[in-house]
Amino acid sequence: MEKSRIDLPIGITLDRFIKSNQSQYPNAAGELSQLLRDIALASKVVNREINKAGLIDIMGNVGAQNSGGDHQQKLDLLANTRFSRALSKGGEACGIASEETESFIDLKNDGKYIVTIDPLDGSSNIDVNVSIGTIFSIYKKQSAPSQPLTEKDFLQKGRQQVAGGYILYGPSTMLVFTTGMGVNGFTYESTLGEYVLSHPSMQCKEDGKIFSINDGLSYDLVDQGIKDYLHECKTQRMTGRYIGSLVADFHRNLLKGGVFLYPPTTQYPNGKLRLTFEANALAFIAEQAGGLATTHNENILDIQPTSIHQRVPLYIGSRKMVARIQEKLRQ
Repeated sequence: MEKSRIDLPIGITLDRFIKSNQSQYPNAAGELSQLLRDIALASKVVNREINKAGLIDIMGNVGAQNSGGDHQQKLDLLANTRFSRALSKGGEACGIASEETESFIDLKNDGKYIVTIDPLDGSSNIDVNVSIGTIFSIYKKQSAPSQPLTEKDFLQKGRQQVAGGYILYGPSTMLVFTTGMGVNGFTYESTLGEYVLSHPSMQCKEDGKIFSINDGLSYDLVDQGIKDYLHECKTQRMTGRYIGSLVADFHRNLLKGGVFLYPPTTQYPNGKLRLTFEANALAFIAEQAGGLATTHNENILDIQPTSIHQRVPLYIGSRKMVARIQEKLRQ
């Protein structure tokens, strides 16, 4: 007989999961675990604000642009404030770099870690009630504890991440992250106020049938190889799916198998997405789940950043699909 809802176990909460796996990081002394808790707490607050966005005046843009030239939404600034406050109070992070600010914030403490974050990816979609997300990476500070924080501390290759993840605010809110020991997903149970393990040991299918790209860029694509690949997808009757929120598109392809593309265009010849704030974290997750993330000819995780707001092309998802894109680009 099928169990009734009341008989089903609640599952492993995020806090319990972190505690049970803390022994894998003997040199972290609990700071990394607390950082993940701080991020989870801030995401709960942001989730609450998003859920009531239509009831209070926090939709629309503020008439300003961030350092990347994107129009800032009210929720961008709200999310940036929530995450910055949560990360600054604990003392585990000594610095924060956000997509919404020009430079990094030195928290002037003895914390071991720095955090890079896109507080609210796809925030323009909130006005039409479409899924949006948060993307974050955690690194160890490179300069000596006694030395002040510098930009160089944030210009680390993606492979140096100690943790990377995202929060998806959708029909249900999910926190997905990796610390280099596989990928695990937690769904927010609002009545309990807890993230509960719902997707253990997530794996990306080696191949897929979904390609995700803004088709409006068709006439602005720079590389013939990408045009050829998209033509191939269509002739093979693959499924085109594009939400316009990177987290949502990536999450769907991670679960179902597929590839996300944001290639160079005439407007963005170096790509549009930020290496530090978006590409590195998702590439870390993709690789830990068996997928792949590249630019034209380089693994995303192997790129040495030259600036905090550096942009890159991004091809990410099922390994065989990304490899096929690379093959087309070499022809």
